[in-house]
Amino acid sequence: MREKLDSILRQFDELSAQLGDPSAYADLAVFQRLTKERARLEPIAQAWRRALGMERDLESAREALAEAGGDDDLRELAREEIGALQEARAALELELQLLLLPRDPNDERSVILEVRAGAGGDEASLFAADLYRMYSRFAERRRWAVELLSSSESETGGYKEVIASISGEGVFSALKYEAGVHRVQRVPVTESQGRIHTSTCTVAVLPEAEEVDVEVHEGDLRIDTFRASGAGGQHVNRTDSAIRITHIPTGIVVSCQDERSQHKNKSRAMKVLKARLLDAKQSAADAERAGERRAMVGTGDRSERIRTYNFPQGRLTDHRIGLSLYSLSDVVNGGLEAVIDPLRAHVQAALLEAQRGEG
Repeated sequence: MREKLDSILRQFDELSAQLGDPSAYADLAVFQRLTKERARLEPIAQAWRRALGMERDLESAREALAEAGGDDDLRELAREEIGALQEARAALELELQLLLLPRDPNDERSVILEVRAGAGGDEASLFAADLYRMYSRFAERRRWAVELLSSSESETGGYKEVIASISGEGVFSALKYEAGVHRVQRVPVTESQGRIHTSTCTVAVLPEAEEVDVEVHEGDLRIDTFRASGAGGQHVNRTDSAIRITHIPTGIVVSCQDERSQHKNKSRAMKVLKARLLDAKQSAADAERAGERRAMVGTGDRSERIRTYNFPQGRLTDHRIGLSLYSLSDVVNGGLEAVIDPLRAHVQAALLEAQRGEG
């Protein structure tokens, strides 16, 4: 591992030197590539620098202990310093191991978030709206941008389906484990007898596709226009501004009707289509490591029940890692890190265990 860390530190220093040269700004694409690579290596390089400094400090403390002779006070001070440095070094070694774990290539991408009402009728659509609000508030805390791409509202003010783009740094890394079936247990606002109902929603989290990821040929698309229905204002409902795009080779269909502009609806629909095509493209690779993923936090399939929101008891349970929290109100108001952080820690521990087993 030491050789690998030394190599990373050299690469980081070389990139820093290149970016310090004014000629690096001549080619914007090259500059962006170098900047992105340097940013990726920086946390590892800085942690390894600290580790090297700690090694020097440990060596100095051991020398001080050896030179203390019969001075009990100096020997005790040296032993305390050695103990503290060894403890800090162990923590830093674990940090470096985590930093060196294989990274999901999609982690830094923005995402297309899709929330759909499942079993439970109107209550499921209201829960879909609650989930969308939860993700939106979580995104606001992270200073991510949320753009509503498409929605289908229910008569009760919820969502039958809502699709949004969430853009920012590390969005997919934070939200990728949200995919699956979310279950809610509560007394619906429409329930007059006070009985607790169980409803479900499905969540899909797709990494947003870049131009180089998927190639879409115009000849493979069937684009239909139609008159928007539901909420949206009289202008929307009077014009054929809604767009339906069918990708003929795969049969994937995407619709968008939220905007008054046909052009904007088409642009939004294409963004969703490309994300779904990228998701389909990566599904084969996901299938190959399905066993590994299932051992960590499940398959990520949207048919798998991952979480229960029990409102009467104020309890949230993530079934994949056996996590129960009695801070449901905080989580649904955007405090999703209370669930995401333990999930990440669980996955990292599983990856470390697998890595050590291979070693």
